Amino acid sequence: MKPCIKLLLLLFLGVFLPFHSGQSANPQNGKFTVVIDPGHGGKDPGAVGSVSKEKDIVLSVGLQLGKLIERNHPDVKVLYTRSSDRFVELNQRAEIANKAHADLFISIHCNALDRRRTSPQGVETFVLGLHRSKDNLDVAKAENAVIMYEDDYSVKYEGFNPNEPESYIIFEFMANEFLSQSVYFATLVQNQLVNSSKRVNRSVRQAGFLVLREVAMPSILIELGYISNRNDEKYLKSASGQSSLASSIYQGFKEYKREYDKKSYVFAGSAGDSRKSTVLQQTPVADGAEKEYRVQFLTSSRKYAEGSSAFKGLSPVDFYTDGSTYKYTYGSTEKQSEIEQTLKEVRRKFKDAFIVEFEGGRRIK
Repeated sequence: MKPCIKLLLLLFLGVFLPFHSGQSANPQNGKFTVVIDPGHGGKDPGAVGSVSKEKDIVLSVGLQLGKLIERNHPDVKVLYTRSSDRFVELNQRAEIANKAHADLFISIHCNALDRRRTSPQGVETFVLGLHRSKDNLDVAKAENAVIMYEDDYSVKYEGFNPNEPESYIIFEFMANEFLSQSVYFATLVQNQLVNSSKRVNRSVRQAGFLVLREVAMPSILIELGYISNRNDEKYLKSASGQSSLASSIYQGFKEYKREYDKKSYVFAGSAGDSRKSTVLQQTPVADGAEKEYRVQFLTSSRKYAEGSSAFKGLSPVDFYTDGSTYKYTYGSTEKQSEIEQTLKEVRRKFKDAFIVEFEGGRRIK
């Protein structure tokens, strides 16, 4: 292993791991903040197609996404890493999000292949993690190469070289406490891009993006399509295509925020706020139906069989559906005190588990 990589690992283990494992994103009593990160900009065009540039497409989609969120969610604060055609260094993008104690980070990009190769098409949504294939590594290399536009990048990023596969060994040591939320959000967005915008599905993937490594919150990186593919580029450049993509990402955000709000309400009611707890317990029961409390611990687009390893030994497990999404629960009781004890047990296996409430078999909170 090269000396610079050894140094990088030591710095990471001594600095980044405690940061990622010990810092929460945003206090729940504060305003929900989302940072939209249109990639590239200014002197960095990003991927270049036959008639378009990545930096222009992603800026348009990012600004439209922000307007949709602001219009429909007055309780959400929207920040941009750039709102015009200017160059922003990768570490500054992360710094904007971290200083704002943001709750969500959305980085928007377009993909491309060398013109000598036949280009695929389709959308893919990435979270930070190991490279499951050479294709994932190639995408990460291409997006990370932006640091070469920065002065002294080898010093600033502690010897990281985007073209050197050995540099990516650091991601094997990541202990990202936000990974489960990131995967959940990525799945929501990817499903919308495929089903609503009718894009070719290249799935949710993991790869080592520097910009995602640096942020301390749930985060995703969206590749809207291949600008090197003639059909994709035509769609990406069109006003209707950009509007549809922004709308699909927004729909994914809307579902994520809805679940976040439900979880925040239950957490607040369980943490000693007697006013909220009383409201929760005194909700009228419809048609004489008894209230039921469960612990929700997993959300997936897949239907798992009883005893699946995904449940980490929890049994018996129930589920309910929300559209095409399966939401898995454990435990069932009419007493809130009992379900709070169950929640403590489940969080040993699923730290993001939370309490949900049913009446007559239908979820109400």
